[in-house]
Amino acid sequence: MEFKSLDEMTAALAPSLKWDGPVRVLRPADLRGTAMDRLVWTAVFAADGHLRETARWLVREAALASGAWPASILDLYLARGRGECAGFTVPAFNIRGITYDTVRAAFRAAKARGAGAFILELARSEIGYTFQRPAEYAAVVLGAAVREGWQGPVFLQGDHYQVNAKKHASDPDSEVRAIEALIVEALGAGIFNIDIDTSTLVDLSRQTVPAQQEVNATLAAGFTRHIWKHEPDGIAVSIGGEIGEVGGTNSTAEELTAFMEGYSQRAGAPPAGHGRISKISVQTGTSHGGVPLPDGSVAPVTLDFKVLEELGKLSRARYGMAGAVQHGASTLPDEAFHQFPAAQTAEIHLATGFQNMVLDHPLFPAALTQEIHAWLRANCADERKAGQTEEQFLYKARKKAYGPFKRAMWSLPASVLEGLGRDLEAKFGFYFDKLAVSGSRALVEKTVARRVVRAPRPGADAGSGAAEVHAERDLPASEHAD
Repeated sequence: MEFKSLDEMTAALAPSLKWDGPVRVLRPADLRGTAMDRLVWTAVFAADGHLRETARWLVREAALASGAWPASILDLYLARGRGECAGFTVPAFNIRGITYDTVRAAFRAAKARGAGAFILELARSEIGYTFQRPAEYAAVVLGAAVREGWQGPVFLQGDHYQVNAKKHASDPDSEVRAIEALIVEALGAGIFNIDIDTSTLVDLSRQTVPAQQEVNATLAAGFTRHIWKHEPDGIAVSIGGEIGEVGGTNSTAEELTAFMEGYSQRAGAPPAGHGRISKISVQTGTSHGGVPLPDGSVAPVTLDFKVLEELGKLSRARYGMAGAVQHGASTLPDEAFHQFPAAQTAEIHLATGFQNMVLDHPLFPAALTQEIHAWLRANCADERKAGQTEEQFLYKARKKAYGPFKRAMWSLPASVLEGLGRDLEAKFGFYFDKLAVSGSRALVEKTVARRVVRAPRPGADAGSGAAEVHAERDLPASEHAD
């Protein structure tokens, strides 16, 4: 599917795109067909690095020319913090595999329901085991947007840019530098929403809550200043913070206050045009991926919506944030999701439920499942915990197969991908409806400015290809199409 050379790509795309100067879309219909399919595949699978990077740049530029652009959701969240909008919960979808077809399903569902307030994200840990660096992930998402005729902001998010507690204990400087480098990489890819997670360093052995949150607040402030230093001109990144690691004890108002007071003192006032933390992740009783039972099913979850409601209210009233964020929600029962907007939850993160939908789907080839299981037994045996059944081990470990089996999953028969796509689209639509973001496109267009950041063409002189930003607040998204 991917182009094998720059000459082949240039010749094949010539009727659709012109890029001897600024990229121009000549035939938009072509980009909503196999031309974009091949360009995205090249951005992911091309063996030649320059060809791969050029394809990613072309996808991003074609998206901008078609009226879809990477955006920060900060303005919407600040509006919510001011009380100008309420009653909805923004879903943030972690797309671990078959990313192009899955995200296409998300955009189809969003278009059908007039949804605009949703995020497509990838966590630091997921980057590793899914074999998706930020530039690749961003290109695939933007390519899917163009393929489905999406026009408007695309909210790409770096989820859980998390400090590893063990690595930080042994070599704190190296671990901090690794997060800082990832932030710069993400910003360069057009990822303008970043969730800082230093909650792994909360020390509950210390006697006071401010002391427990001290390292968390200090590092979160340092990473915030790093974002301010490196975000493109005209872009104010939406930054998330976290006060309690998911899977731990439930968060409290005292912890939120201690973290935010320490963070605010250490970060200082944001420079003009920049933003501080716009949302706060809290622990309410969930865990990432759910808790598998011996038969491989997932244990019921008891989630404390009162924590979400009370801490969200405090974060808005005292700190002007959008509210509280819920992680580990996708394995909750369907009947729970209407409670998030009722509790004024700002954002929820959904990952494992989509993974389960795909890997357990009746259309997913049994032979590929067996191959994945064999690979997990051979390569992830050291992750098997004492007392785990075979079903529990495979359930917890199978996400690690996304990277090694990426091409195999992308290459599933068209009939399988179409069937998966229909069910994924229905699931995205379910979340849009239950979380009350169906119909949110008008609110997004009203609050989120169009700010276009152009990256230099790969191989171009850095001095002549500096990124530029254009703010166009008064135009609706539909007027930006080529």
